[in-house]
Amino acid sequence: MYIDSHCHLDRLKLDKYQGDLNAALNAAREKGVHRMLCVAIDLEHIQNVLDIAAQHEDIYASVGVHPTSEKVEEPDVDRLLGLSAHEKVIAIGETGLDYYYGEESKAQQQLRFATHLEASKQSKKPVIVHTRDAKEDTLAIIAEHGDPEVGGVLHCFTEDLDMAKRAIDLNYFISFSGIVTFKNATELKAVAKSLPLDRILIETDSPYLAPVPYRGKSNEPQYVVDVCRYLAELRGETEAHVAEVTAQNFNRLFNLAN
Repeated sequence: MYIDSHCHLDRLKLDKYQGDLNAALNAAREKGVHRMLCVAIDLEHIQNVLDIAAQHEDIYASVGVHPTSEKVEEPDVDRLLGLSAHEKVIAIGETGLDYYYGEESKAQQQLRFATHLEASKQSKKPVIVHTRDAKEDTLAIIAEHGDPEVGGVLHCFTEDLDMAKRAIDLNYFISFSGIVTFKNATELKAVAKSLPLDRILIETDSPYLAPVPYRGKSNEPQYVVDVCRYLAELRGETEAHVAEVTAQNFNRLFNLAN
């Protein structure tokens, strides 16, 4: 059984399913995907995320504002805490820092990130962190504002081994997406081989970043199976073992029963 630890179900491209989200979800379930975490990127569309989770027993939700989301409602701690009280919300985020696209907004991103970490600390719900070209600031803000007892995950990880190890020391998990299957992701493959399996999650980040052999097409939760299969081959482990352990890791991080 597989878990897609990060997907944007409210944003899936559903042309092949005639606009039917349930058909896409059932395609994933038929592949053995038995839990999905639908991740928010702004507050304007948060109700869509919450509704999807509420309507499906095997889908959970997060609440937060992406670091590159602009001209959106700015979250404060109370707003995030109120939303996180929803029975299907298990995480805060996604949040974090992205200096590749938003270097000019560093200060605003850092403030927003710290706000999410404070909400995580108070709600006792882990943080989903997006980080790109912001290694030292990401780790420093987590260390200063985060709760190591709660922890979180660096999702769609594309950084170096040093960052992964330092994040693990802060009680974070490292999540790999379809990027790890890309031919040119040499350094990332080495990271994925090196980390202890008990600190790894798998995800699609759908509808973005579809794994090989679907690269360039719209991504969807069923393709987390392909991420798992590739990761297992890369590490010289069985697909079943990687699926089982990453599912256990997800449940442990987000305090869910197996």
